[in-house]
Amino acid sequence: MSASSIPTLKLPGGEIVPRLGQGTWRMGESARRRAEEVAALKLGLDLGMTLIDTAEMYGDGEAERIVAEAIEGRRDEVFIVSKVLPQNASPAGTIAACERSLKRLNTDRIDLYLLHWRGRYPLKETLAGFQALLRDGLIKAWGVSNFDVDDMEELAALPGGDAVATNQVLYNLARRGIEADLIPWARARGVSIMAYSPVEQGRILRDRALARVAARHGAAPAQVALAWLVRHKDMMVIPKATNAGHVRENRAAVDLALTHADLAELDGAFPAPRGARPLEML
Repeated sequence: MSASSIPTLKLPGGEIVPRLGQGTWRMGESARRRAEEVAALKLGLDLGMTLIDTAEMYGDGEAERIVAEAIEGRRDEVFIVSKVLPQNASPAGTIAACERSLKRLNTDRIDLYLLHWRGRYPLKETLAGFQALLRDGLIKAWGVSNFDVDDMEELAALPGGDAVATNQVLYNLARRGIEADLIPWARARGVSIMAYSPVEQGRILRDRALARVAARHGAAPAQVALAWLVRHKDMMVIPKATNAGHVRENRAAVDLALTHADLAELDGAFPAPRGARPLEML
């Protein structure tokens, strides 16, 4: 299938990115799995999943090296997302962390650079680091991860804080709390959501309602869980797969059209929140 058949969205800076990408959490932790992980990412690129999410934390930087191997010779096809750890997120520390990531990724720029979660450094200091990286062309856009509404409000109030491109958060059928407040806040301001852990690390896949919906479509439960997320036109989803079969399943999920009856059954099994609740993290 062609890359053009994967739905896309436009970030505030004008970048067009696929709404279904590839995650790399837990990659790079075993030398025995390295070749399989690289091959999975390459296949994903072939299938049009050209957004790859990684972080300096993943595998202590080894995940970024795996990404570098997977995208060799194809850098201009790929939209790379990486993240700075909060303990590194001072102005100088953010720049140094980005430079280390660039070296591991074997590239001259990161397309979207995120603060992984809030830490001890004031947001204005991290933002200063991001702005310096933008000026130097080392990143193309910046965003955050694991930010709740109050965090986003604080960020948006800073000079230049409204340039935030995305907020990467935990969101799946079993973790719908952000529907009450964070998603409406982001939509009102044109900030995209990037959903991580879309199948709850596999824990939701044994749910009977999910299995029934999957059976009606001749699909896998994971594909239904991904299709439920991808239907949101202002959201990116980053499942991880380390074998070819799962990569192909993930890609096929964008072609799965859930019916109103499907959505109602899933709502019954995984109810929407009745009110705001604190942001959940994994």
